[in-house]
Amino acid sequence: MTEATETTRSKSKTAPAAFEMPKFELPNFEMPKMEIPAAFREIAEKSVSQAKETYEKMKSAAEEATDVLEDTYATASKGASDYGLKVIEVARANTNAAFDFATQLMTVKSLSEVVELSTAHTRKQFETLTAQTKELAAMAQKVATETAEPVKESFGKAFKKVA
Repeated sequence: MTEATETTRSKSKTAPAAFEMPKFELPNFEMPKMEIPAAFREIAEKSVSQAKETYEKMKSAAEEATDVLEDTYATASKGASDYGLKVIEVARANTNAAFDFATQLMTVKSLSEVVELSTAHTRKQFETLTAQTKELAAMAQKVATETAEPVKESFGKAFKKVA
């Protein structure tokens, strides 16, 4: 078995160093010269021109839409921030009212004073909450309108330009 292995090794050493591919040359075919009719050239030129015009319109519309969306995002962000600040202000006012009510309850001397104080506080808080809710709803409506209206208008203009 060792003889076969040695024979194989010695044969591989005597193999050619590199395999060379035969070189083939491609035949030179001449293409027939054809002239494109003028009508086809005109159609092609018009198509390219229309494609360029459409591309420019779309590019312009996309740039305008991007600008509007950036402005809208800024408006929405400011509106959401203002709304959040208003919610914090409302929560602070309601918390202060609750602490004031608790402080007043500490000073009562009779059950009738507790009922009277509770009734007055409940009435006042109901009126306050109603006003706060109306104010927050109006603020949310304003933000929604300020955010949506410019988008609606600009997209309408952009689509008219493209069409």
